[in-house]
Amino acid sequence: MKVLILNSGSSSLKYQVFNMENEDVLAKGLVERIGSAGSKFSHKKILAEEIKELEIVKDVNNHKEAISLLVDALQDKEFGMLTDLSEIKAVGHRIVHGGEDFSDSMVIDDKVLSVIEKCSELAPLHNPPNILGVEAAKEYFHDTVQVGVFDTAFHQRIPRKAYLYGLPYELYEKYGIRRYGFHGTSHKYVAERTAQILKTPLEELKIITLHLGNGASIAAVKNGMSVDTSMGLTPLEGLVMGTRTGSFDPAIVPFIMDKENLNLDEINNLLNKKSGVLGLSAVSSDFRDLEQAEEEGNQRAKMALEVFVYNIVKYIGSYYMVMGGIDALVFTAGIGENSNTIRERVCNYLNFAGIEIDKDKNDIRGVEAEISTDNSSFKVFVIPTNEELMIARETKRLSMML
Repeated sequence: MKVLILNSGSSSLKYQVFNMENEDVLAKGLVERIGSAGSKFSHKKILAEEIKELEIVKDVNNHKEAISLLVDALQDKEFGMLTDLSEIKAVGHRIVHGGEDFSDSMVIDDKVLSVIEKCSELAPLHNPPNILGVEAAKEYFHDTVQVGVFDTAFHQRIPRKAYLYGLPYELYEKYGIRRYGFHGTSHKYVAERTAQILKTPLEELKIITLHLGNGASIAAVKNGMSVDTSMGLTPLEGLVMGTRTGSFDPAIVPFIMDKENLNLDEINNLLNKKSGVLGLSAVSSDFRDLEQAEEEGNQRAKMALEVFVYNIVKYIGSYYMVMGGIDALVFTAGIGENSNTIRERVCNYLNFAGIEIDKDKNDIRGVEAEISTDNSSFKVFVIPTNEELMIARETKRLSMML
């Protein structure tokens, strides 16, 4: 069974084709700068013995044209692996926000699509392009099952005491203002993989998952369910991130707007795109650049990294208490998988709790490994996330139920 996985951004389209009999990736690609001059299409056909790559630079005006490019590539005699589009039995879509309506993945019909549209006010930068991807896919795969896998779904079972804010309850009832959380597909994947490694049912484990990338979030996973997570109504809340503030005193917003004479769009841009470690360091939002700058003696880069690590540790401590201990701590995503220094700094804070890191085991990038010692009070893992595979599994599961 072959499935196509689409991740539609505002100006990009990522895709992978899986053979679900063995979960092998047959092809993957990216269309960049959709709607702008200089669009680029990159495609890889993945064979056991080689990888064949195709690159096309041409203007791509919309997501329908982007999908047209990938459809042609998938059927190309040299770079493709399909003789007919009917070989794709289901199309899975990453959907960022499902609100309170979806606690699981869904087959996309008109009713589901209308709910996704309604949730666009909660994710105005993400849901609209997700919808464009669905609509464009229907043009080419019109008789094929379309499945939506929601970033928020895994967190929909967190308890009310964890998702409500201290606002008038009527605002929650009227507008759905609450903690939703994001990166749910990633948190779910690495939690399930942790259970497999430990050879213990997920329902018996307490795990803290650290999705650390330019956007970063932490989840407390108890008995197989997310019971708390750091991101909130939007991805702005929680950890200090690459360009996002993370959690802070909301009274700062009108204060800055008054002092700097900013309007709503300008303050929103400041909080989401000019803050975080970029704003603290004035160096970069890329943690590789920050670590290099710190080595060269840049004190603001050092400060930004210290703030980032300290925030992570605070959330670990709170989730440790909420769950009554943990069995495993898991690092994933770009920083979590590749920065041994960030992992070591986080874990050094936890020495008091009996955690011990093996420096040799921790000297890795992008591979799955246990990095704690045998004497550690709980296990620490690096597990590369695979959201596309998780979406593919969900897509297969739901399509097989029809």
